[in-house]
Amino acid sequence: MPEGDTVWQAARRLHDALAGEVLTRSDFRVPRYATVDLTGRAVLDVTARGKHLLARVEGGLTVHSHLRMDGSWKVFAVGRRWSGGPAHQIRAVLGTADRTAVGYRLPVLEILRTADEERAVGHLGPDLLGPDWDPDQALVNLLGDPARPLGEALLDQRNLAGIGNVYKCELCFLLGVTPWLPVGDLSPTHAAKVPALAKRLLEANRDRPVRRTTGLRGQDLFVYGRAPRPCLRCGTSVRLANQGDGSRERPTYWCPVCQAGPAPGRAATGPKRETGPKREAWPRRGQG
Repeated sequence: MPEGDTVWQAARRLHDALAGEVLTRSDFRVPRYATVDLTGRAVLDVTARGKHLLARVEGGLTVHSHLRMDGSWKVFAVGRRWSGGPAHQIRAVLGTADRTAVGYRLPVLEILRTADEERAVGHLGPDLLGPDWDPDQALVNLLGDPARPLGEALLDQRNLAGIGNVYKCELCFLLGVTPWLPVGDLSPTHAAKVPALAKRLLEANRDRPVRRTTGLRGQDLFVYGRAPRPCLRCGTSVRLANQGDGSRERPTYWCPVCQAGPAPGRAATGPKRETGPKREAWPRRGQG
């Protein structure tokens, strides 16, 4: 599932393959850009911005794409057979004399003026893997709506850019709270840990082929995708429920013992917000 680390890796592959080279092939298989031809232009750079990819070319143009759930960019040597899905799923082809980049199942693909990139990515919060990273601003953003569930706040790219559903679940586990806990119910100490922990996880995984959060041999993730298998810490069955509304619902995994706070079927017995100096008790179990 593409998240900030996956997109960062894709940007690096595309940059290594295309940057500094002149395009000899340009093929956009979406109606709006079917007649656009970028051949003869050099690729200046390819960079990630949260979950967005920006490929800048000569002449002040940028190819902007977003992978969402199952999009991908594949790079092939010239003459090598393409293998990323059936041909009808190809949305873009950018080729040089030596390499060809093929974009599969890209739900967002547009060509815009480089000067107008902010129109596409200006709404994003600080990028966990970018030069604009600002943990203080990310924390302010997260706490801007105290009643909002932590899981939803983490997925909101306007707060901080790069977290997807996998990291949402894993971060909540490491913090020892459920994704349904209102962000205002975190103690100041544990709220302050969120940006730093998120950055540490994404940085640790941006160079890995397989995402890992546990540090345990043979076990890559603590809770995501593990229901109803036992929790790696306490042995209780990991739970699964959807979080969000309508099209924004996401499968959410948590341990009912290691993670304190409200959850489906448990809201009435969830922990209460503490006041005064004793709020430091959050969270009691599963601290990461």
